[in-house]
Amino acid sequence: MPTMICLHGFTPEQEERVRDAAPGWNCIFGRPKELEDSLFREAEVICGWSPAIEKESLGESGKLKWLQAWSAGVDKLPLGKLEQGGVILTTASGVHPVPMSETALAMMLAFSRGLHHSVRSQSRGKWELREPYGELHGGTLAIIGAGEIGMELGRLGKALGMRTIGVRRTAKETPHMDETLAMEQLHEALGRADYVVNVLPNTPDTERAFGREQFALMKSSAVFINIGRGISVDTEALVEALESGAIGGAGLDVTAPEPLPEGHALWSMEQVIITPHMGGSSERYKERVTDLFVQNLKSYLDTGRPSRNIVDYELGY
Repeated sequence: MPTMICLHGFTPEQEERVRDAAPGWNCIFGRPKELEDSLFREAEVICGWSPAIEKESLGESGKLKWLQAWSAGVDKLPLGKLEQGGVILTTASGVHPVPMSETALAMMLAFSRGLHHSVRSQSRGKWELREPYGELHGGTLAIIGAGEIGMELGRLGKALGMRTIGVRRTAKETPHMDETLAMEQLHEALGRADYVVNVLPNTPDTERAFGREQFALMKSSAVFINIGRGISVDTEALVEALESGAIGGAGLDVTAPEPLPEGHALWSMEQVIITPHMGGSSERYKERVTDLFVQNLKSYLDTGRPSRNIVDYELGY
């Protein structure tokens, strides 16, 4: 009887869905610290991550064939060992578009209506106007990394009357984008945008994709929002751009380093909103992971391969 391990605390109803999709399998559910390490040597399929996977499942006696990651980004996993072991790795891409796009939109609305200033005034017990107050309607939104999350954000932006520019590896037509540019044309998008939202994954090609040169191209009134990866931004250059007025503000759900150290210059800047890498979090997260995993599981049992989000080890995503 083949063994499957599902981590991170599925609900009883979600566990039943997994069992129904895999009759004849030994399905083990639990949080990583609740399970004996030896169980990971027997698992052919694992949903979630535990350090025991690297130690036991990828060891000489491990039987792991497919790992379903709990997150969209897999840069923190031992990709080299997984590839060497012939393990199929799938991400949780598709789970995050709604919460992450809403996080970016919340920051955009806060900046346009000055809510970040009002919250700070409230904490001081002050009734203060901080004009001017803008609108998203009629503005230009550049989405750097126009994948599933970017397309959902583009849909929201279009609904609010914004013009949307998508930037991705290749300049192919993309839903909810008025136009799509290749990464080589990033400078064109930066110079025209009122809001620049970074949704790039962490790969060697995206490290410090935003630095002094990129911030210098942006409007002095533009707001930079990062819901992608902190490492894709030169933090020192971002601080300089904010201090000099080269850009108007920044909304950061991710930073480099992360967590942002106490006393860092970004904490005290009034034109900055910082959230603790919660952009993808949602009370519906496990529900969506279950939907994705069950779909991939049925395909794996039918064909030997999951149907969605297989990682290209060469690209890193």
